[in-house]
Amino acid sequence: MINPTAEHLAWQRLQNQRLAGAKCATPAEVVRWMGALQAQDYGQAVWAIGARLEQPSLAAVERAIAAGEIVRTWPMRGTIHLVPAEDARWLLRLLTPRIVAADGRRLRQLGLTQAMVERCGELLQAALQGGQRRTRAEITALFETHGLPAGGPRTYHILWQLAQRGLICIGPLAGKQQTFVLLEEWASAPRDLDGEAALAELARRYATSHGPATVHDLAAWAGLTVTQAKLGLQAAGPALVNWELDGKTYWTSAEAAAPIAPQPRICLLPGFDEYLLGYKDRTAQLNLEYRDQVVPGGNGIFFPMIVVDGQIVGTWKRIIKPRSVVMSFNIFVAKAVSEQQLIPAAQDYADFLGLPLEIAKT
Repeated sequence: MINPTAEHLAWQRLQNQRLAGAKCATPAEVVRWMGALQAQDYGQAVWAIGARLEQPSLAAVERAIAAGEIVRTWPMRGTIHLVPAEDARWLLRLLTPRIVAADGRRLRQLGLTQAMVERCGELLQAALQGGQRRTRAEITALFETHGLPAGGPRTYHILWQLAQRGLICIGPLAGKQQTFVLLEEWASAPRDLDGEAALAELARRYATSHGPATVHDLAAWAGLTVTQAKLGLQAAGPALVNWELDGKTYWTSAEAAAPIAPQPRICLLPGFDEYLLGYKDRTAQLNLEYRDQVVPGGNGIFFPMIVVDGQIVGTWKRIIKPRSVVMSFNIFVAKAVSEQQLIPAAQDYADFLGLPLEIAKT
């Protein structure tokens, strides 16, 4: 094996993330390949799947969610992700105990106790049984009817706690409203993984879809300790290989180990996409000079990204109207790409939505 150089990192990640080269046939295949996709912004998350599909289609993504093939819940770092339905339970068992155990201070700030959360869980178990779905407003009313403090951040935090404990997950939209369902009913055919086997599977899938990546990238992505991340990578065995570059050890799948010649590729990726958020060290994709253009003020908001040959060179915006989608571009790397060259990628996004494309006048 010839070790890749720094210039190959971004391109290999682009290909391994299914943003270049071979795409996935179905939304469930995308999520299964990636292991998990960050998904606190629903509109951005569905495009994160669409960008990796052979035939991008919002309708296909939403059918997969409605069918329970993909689950939206809080398995990693206390943040909403899309995960394969069969993997939701073991991921929650592996990744959430430390987050839940460390939540005492926030519970006290909200005037909640563990006993209250458990009582809310009992009420939801009964209310959602038999395939029922409830919106957040309906759940708030249920809790208040039984004399439990709810509303505002309290309801959200109770749902967050119960999801991480594996009781509930986010269900399909009811109009524009988020619903909640019982995880055991929604993901009814779970895989059973624990301990080292679970760590190995998570590390294998991450290194295969996100590699080349370091142990610190994996730990930051999954919310593992560095010790756990090391154990997982080592336990994955011959499925993974590693190599050194600039004093760091990078892991990837054995099949993707050989250097790949970069090829021209333009992508319009959503905010919060794994291509940037999937790593602790993001400098292979984003020059530090331009970081504030994508993550203004480091405040946790990530703008949709223009990616040219693996490098993030600008951001984009869209306004979805009833009969069209209007798109505009902010190219901050001079001469990296022209607006005209972005039109095919913009058209892909419009086709995903099933709407005509309009380019905003500048």
